[in-house]
Amino acid sequence: MDKNFFINKENYKPSQVHHENKKHWEDIYATKKSDEMSWTQEKPETSLNFFYSLNLPKNSSIIDIGGGDSKLVDYLINDKYQDITVLDISEHALKRTKERLGKKAEKIKWIVSDITQFNPDRHYDLWHDRATFHFLTTREQINKYLFVAQNAIKEKGFLILGTFSIHGPQKCSGLEIKQYSEELLQKELKKGFEKIRCITENHITPFNTIQNFLFCSFKRLISMN
Repeated sequence: MDKNFFINKENYKPSQVHHENKKHWEDIYATKKSDEMSWTQEKPETSLNFFYSLNLPKNSSIIDIGGGDSKLVDYLINDKYQDITVLDISEHALKRTKERLGKKAEKIKWIVSDITQFNPDRHYDLWHDRATFHFLTTREQINKYLFVAQNAIKEKGFLILGTFSIHGPQKCSGLEIKQYSEELLQKELKKGFEKIRCITENHITPFNTIQNFLFCSFKRLISMN
């Protein structure tokens, strides 16, 4: 394992912002049903299309960042993927997904963590994130996320990232977000990743409103160290 893989814990002490974020998301998932949340999808078509385009083996190590009660994990289990991790800041969110999956939940590794506090103990072939990254609005938060991702994804591994586009909402779930263009997202990831492709799409919320998303896939570059 790369000597730089483990995070310096001094730089990742929980902050007041961290505790406030956790309380916010625990309250959301404790008080709202799935169809009361704007990001809900019955089938995560775009994520799955990006995922299948990579032709990953069934034993690939996969992590879904901010997976919440997304049904992506359901489809991956049904397609016989064997090494799946779901991370979310909300314990309520993961509990909801476990209850939905029943016995199948035993096949998944569940992690309750703020992504900026995540200290992974392994590398992954694929890192998937739909709608977590755009909630990171400060330079410190973004840098921490990118540091974790760059070190957690295997060389020649993949990252699929979905964020609100420059035509998307400016707030979500009562929180400010950061919008991204293809150029801006590529600039953020240029130090460790090579872009494969990007698309924009309209997500129809359960309330029949439209949110414009940017989805991109990237390949982890080989370290020159």
